[in-house]
Amino acid sequence: MMTLTVVTGVLDAVGYLGLDRVFTGNMTGNVVILGMGIAAEEGLPVAGPLIALVGYVAGAALTGRLMRGRERGWGPLVTASLCVNAALLTAVATVLLLVPVSGQAAGGIAVAATIAVAMGAQASIARFLAVTDMTTVVVTSTITSYASETLFAGGTSWFTHRRLWAIVAIFAGAVAGGLAMKVHICVPVYVAAAATAVVALVGHRSWDRAAVGVAPPGPVNYLRMPK
Repeated sequence: MMTLTVVTGVLDAVGYLGLDRVFTGNMTGNVVILGMGIAAEEGLPVAGPLIALVGYVAGAALTGRLMRGRERGWGPLVTASLCVNAALLTAVATVLLLVPVSGQAAGGIAVAATIAVAMGAQASIARFLAVTDMTTVVVTSTITSYASETLFAGGTSWFTHRRLWAIVAIFAGAVAGGLAMKVHICVPVYVAAAATAVVALVGHRSWDRAAVGVAPPGPVNYLRMPK
């Protein structure tokens, strides 16, 4: 989940710096930019944030519908969904490599919307897995929880708590994405695709083992113990 949070930072850097100030994962930013753009604030985009918002909702809705009613935890559908995300991001990166794309043009808006679909799906997966404080796409609530509950909790929790590192992760992703943009806009998207694929593989192989390792002890059912 921390790696997917880095992915969000990387792809938001791509959207904002390379696709006419469109956030692909942080929909709060898109809603605010859209509102100011509608209010005729000069120079602010409207079509890009709106279509990205629609794409994000579509990705989250479709993935959430597929997950509905299933047992919580990492299953084949989670792995498959992340692999689809990785493939989708790879395709987008390849388009960006081969075709000049302008953020204000239809092609740039389509690219931002496609990445937003993947981010919506990623957020839905994170919600399904329900790792505390790890939404992977937004850290406003995490910052609030960290400041109000963790910062003065005592001991070293102010430094070791995952809330702090989720904030650092999305910041680090944005820095990495911004730096990679200086090479080519396709580079950070390829990096995000590779990271998503690695998460799918590692999660598929390790999630149940990790869950068993941290599960609290419960009552023993002697009737079901092997003889």
